[in-house]
Amino acid sequence: MRTFLINLGKRLLLVLPVVWAVVTLVFLLIHIVPGDPVRNALGDNATEAQVMELKHRLGLDLPLSSQYINYWRGVLKGDLGVSLLNPSDRVAEKILSRYPATIELALAGLFVAILISVPLGVTAGTNQGKLIDNVASVIALLGISTPGFVLGPLMILLFAIKLDLLPVSGRYGPEYLILPAVTMGAALASILTRMVRSSVIEELNEDYVRTARAKGLSERQVIYKHVLKNGLIPVVTIIGLQFGVLLAGAIITEIIFSWPGIGRLTIDSINARDFPMVQGCILMIAITYIFANLITDFAYRLLDPRIRVE
Repeated sequence: MRTFLINLGKRLLLVLPVVWAVVTLVFLLIHIVPGDPVRNALGDNATEAQVMELKHRLGLDLPLSSQYINYWRGVLKGDLGVSLLNPSDRVAEKILSRYPATIELALAGLFVAILISVPLGVTAGTNQGKLIDNVASVIALLGISTPGFVLGPLMILLFAIKLDLLPVSGRYGPEYLILPAVTMGAALASILTRMVRSSVIEELNEDYVRTARAKGLSERQVIYKHVLKNGLIPVVTIIGLQFGVLLAGAIITEIIFSWPGIGRLTIDSINARDFPMVQGCILMIAITYIFANLITDFAYRLLDPRIRVE
C-alpha cells in the first residue's frame, strides 16, 4: 500500500506540469483569437460603453499577468467565469450539468468497442490466415475507413428511419444511447481488433502457452485465462490513449444525435462566440484526458504485477 501511494504521488507530480500547460494554453485562447472576443459576442451594434463595461466585468481590461493570476485562482476554486452571452450562467455549473452525458457516451462507446474487438480479435488471432481472420481484417478496415460523421447518419437512416427500431436523437433513456455509442465505438473497435489479434498471435508463440497445453488445460482456458490476459497490456495502452479521442469524437457524435453533452456545448459556444464557455469546455476535456491516461498507467500494474509505475 505504501509503495502504491508513493508511485501515485510520483505520477501526480508528473501530471502537474501538464495541467499547468493545459490551463495556460486554455487561458491564452481568448487572447489569440482574431479580433475582439467581447465585441464579437456583443455584435456590431454594441456601443463602446457596453464593450468596456463587459470587459471590466470579466476582468479583461486588466494587464495580462493579472488576468492570468485571476484565472488560476478561479480554476483552483472551481470558478471558470461566466458566459459572455448570459452572465447569469456560471461556466463551471453549465459544464458540470453536461459532463455526465459526455462521460456516459464515451464509456458506452468504449464498452461497445471492447465488446466487439475482444472476441473478434481473439477469433482472428487464433485462426491466423484462415477465412475468419480475413473477414475480421476486412471488418476492421471498414470500421477504420468510415468516419463518425458518415456512419452516424447512415445508422439513423437505417435503424431510426427505415426500420423504426431506435430513436433518432436526444437523451431520454437507454435506447437513445445505442446509436451514438455504436457510432463512437466502431472506429475504436477496429483499432482494438487489430491490436488484440496481434497480441494473441504473439503470445501464442510463448513457452508458457505450450506448458499450459501440456498440463491439459482446454484451449479456451489457455486463450482467455493466459494468452488474453498477457496480451492486454498493449491493448490497455491504446484504450487509454483513445479515450481522449473518444471525447474529441463526442463533439461530432453529439451534434449528429443532439446529445446534450460537452461536445455539443463546445460547438454551440463557438458558434455563439462565447469564449469563456469554450475555454471551460476545452479545459474539462483536456483534464479528463490527462487523468484517463493516469488511470491507464495503474491499470498496467493490475494486469502484470511485474510492472512498476515509475
